[in-house]
Amino acid sequence: MTARGARRILLVTHYFPPEIGAPQSRLSELARYWSQGGEAVTVLTGMPNHPTGIVHAGYRGRFRIVETQDGYRTVRTWLYATPNEGIVRKTLGHLSFMATSVILGMRPTGPADVVVVSSPTFFSIFSAWILAKVKRAPLVVEVRDLWPAIFVELGVITDRRVIWLLERLELWAYRSAAQVVVVTDGFRQDLLRRGVPAEKVHVIRNGVDLERFDVGADGSVARRQLGVADGEVLVLYLGAHGISHGLESVVEAGAALDGEGIRLVLVGEGAAKSRVAARAAELGAGNLTMLAGVPGAEVPGLLAAADICLVPLRDVPLFSSFIPSKIFEYLAAGKAVVGSVAGEPAAILGDAGAVVVGPEDPERLAASIRSLAADPERRRKMGEEGRRFVEEHFDRARLAEDYRLVFDACTGAGTVGHA
Repeated sequence: MTARGARRILLVTHYFPPEIGAPQSRLSELARYWSQGGEAVTVLTGMPNHPTGIVHAGYRGRFRIVETQDGYRTVRTWLYATPNEGIVRKTLGHLSFMATSVILGMRPTGPADVVVVSSPTFFSIFSAWILAKVKRAPLVVEVRDLWPAIFVELGVITDRRVIWLLERLELWAYRSAAQVVVVTDGFRQDLLRRGVPAEKVHVIRNGVDLERFDVGADGSVARRQLGVADGEVLVLYLGAHGISHGLESVVEAGAALDGEGIRLVLVGEGAAKSRVAARAAELGAGNLTMLAGVPGAEVPGLLAAADICLVPLRDVPLFSSFIPSKIFEYLAAGKAVVGSVAGEPAAILGDAGAVVVGPEDPERLAASIRSLAADPERRRKMGEEGRRFVEEHFDRARLAEDYRLVFDACTGAGTVGHA
């Protein structure tokens, strides 16, 4: 084992498998790769309950559980479990983990050479800061969303005094960190513009575990389970149904394709799901299906069934610097992709050979789906090009190694370049 590989890494995160979602996939795969690279990894998280607020069976009524999986330890602490809706209850849930992660997690997590915290949730940063201070370890803050900026743009937070306070706390977190990791170039530029030193901000994008996806996998069984008729073209959205995704426009596009042999299936959970379902019911299209979220292990099988995959976002300026992680899974599965996005995610999709239309534009989205549905050879070539693209640029094993260079910078084992 190398000197670098002997480090003890403590990862603090509110969200973690067996919960379903993009941060859960990113962080669990990073922990696995770091462990395989020789790091001694411990994850500190809460009892799994997202997004329903119902604690998973086997974890209920417990104050603390210690598990071992994929070569790393997971320490779980009690928290106030709440559905992913309602800002007051969600805040209470986040605050509860901020407290219990320190009170119940300090001792069993043991010594640490580096403490990493992934935000959101924002409040986890405070507990990670305390843990880092007590354990005398440098703190790495990972920023997956610009918080609170995104909630301001979406109108979730409107009180100017609250916004001012949260922005001051956000900048404090960046100043307190030895290193800051962001997931897009746009995020990095935002932090630099606000005075965070360039030498401490590193871009490590989301990626994909390429080994999970077999481009030639048979999706016929999954197609039958999804209710796709013989000869129908399956258009799939697989992911969170949140306020950020603009899924009302997606179901409007799908309804415009009713009667054309195209079936739209939306799989996932989220705060906006009931509103999306209401819009789908209002449209009354017979080619729309909405299903519950699935565990990560089932994602490759569902993608194997799809002919076309969708990546939508709301038409909000800040989202031009957000890169949905589902992009990389779709491309790794060798699927034709249509993105209803702008800015950085649009550029990535364009480079991968995907089709891009503007956000929240159901007419153009429907036209693009219709064109692809009629051209299976084009879909096949797009899938091949997309798979090559992620193999070259977004292999999560390589990105995990880049992250270890950030740890080097923290512990004096080396330096790391900047995007």
